[in-house]
Amino acid sequence: MNHHPFPLRKFDRAMSLLDTLTAKLQRHPKRIVYPEGSDPRIIQAARQLVTWRCGVPILLGDRAAIKDRAKRLDVRLDGIRIMEPGRSDDYDLFLPMLDSLPAYSELPLDERKKLLLNHHNFAALMLLSGRADALIDGATVTTSSGLRSLFRIIPKQPAVKTASSMLILDQENTKVGTNGILFLADCGVIPDPNSSQLADIAVSTTAIVRHLTGEKPRVAFLSFASHARKPVHDSIYKIREAVQIAEAIGAARGIDADYEGELQLDTALDPVVAAQKGFSNSIVAGKANVLIFPDLNSGNIASKMLQVVANARTYGQIIVGLEKPCAEISRGAHVYDVVGTSIITACQAIDRALLNRKAGGEIRDGRPKLT
Repeated sequence: MNHHPFPLRKFDRAMSLLDTLTAKLQRHPKRIVYPEGSDPRIIQAARQLVTWRCGVPILLGDRAAIKDRAKRLDVRLDGIRIMEPGRSDDYDLFLPMLDSLPAYSELPLDERKKLLLNHHNFAALMLLSGRADALIDGATVTTSSGLRSLFRIIPKQPAVKTASSMLILDQENTKVGTNGILFLADCGVIPDPNSSQLADIAVSTTAIVRHLTGEKPRVAFLSFASHARKPVHDSIYKIREAVQIAEAIGAARGIDADYEGELQLDTALDPVVAAQKGFSNSIVAGKANVLIFPDLNSGNIASKMLQVVANARTYGQIIVGLEKPCAEISRGAHVYDVVGTSIITACQAIDRALLNRKAGGEIRDGRPKLT
């Protein structure tokens, strides 16, 4: 079987990250819930995931509308679940769950009932309760609207203080990052992180990178200067402090990664430039595969420019630091963005020992029941 997820644009290399993760998800399929189930891109992505045996997509929305849209798209719905929150048996089960959530516990019953009819809230409760393994949101709403349900309902991981986001960049130059793959954070959540938040973003990102790739992350904290002799801006001090905090947090959490900063982008990615600037002995400079941006302005602008100008594939935003795997895609996402983001997010729900085990030694008895 051809596992290549995106035949419309093949890169000249053996196995990309998406190829590898797709194969792993086929061995450990997951249930992925989509609050915006009637969106044509979601329906088409769901069909593709079923075709590749990656799991069971769960589309929330009006059943008749989804079926009509699928018929017009000539998309089969076998293997895809459709749920209408207001008619679901889970509605009565989820209603008391809102009582235990600080954001909703003080609301009158009528308002909680109305909130539960919101597909984004319902999907988040499915994820929280284990009725779904991963969640993909954002196809039709602004980032802030989609994230609101996730951050209010899904708790942060115990060791994490700052929830953030990660974008995965897949481009043709295999000499950059890990075989052309770069992990960018934070490009979608925290506008102006302080040093502690920046460190938390970095460590939480490296945890996901380790989980997905099984490789040691090389983390560059980006700036307009590379180890400036005389710091001239507060952001330099912030980055230097963040590096020290990240090293301490990473060690305490047992996450094996290398950190360095402050580094300019070319110094972080280009070994020739890194050597010219005196970083030839650096473990990170010239070889970084994780890029930490100093603020949301720089991260968002850089990622959007890469998407538009370089026509690079980007997957995400992957939400980082929450207890359950979820992602917030862009309203301008294409079908292959939805598919790729779904695969990456669902793979976070696979136990790390199974995710990084060779195919020949896979354990198949523990496959989840997808009903």
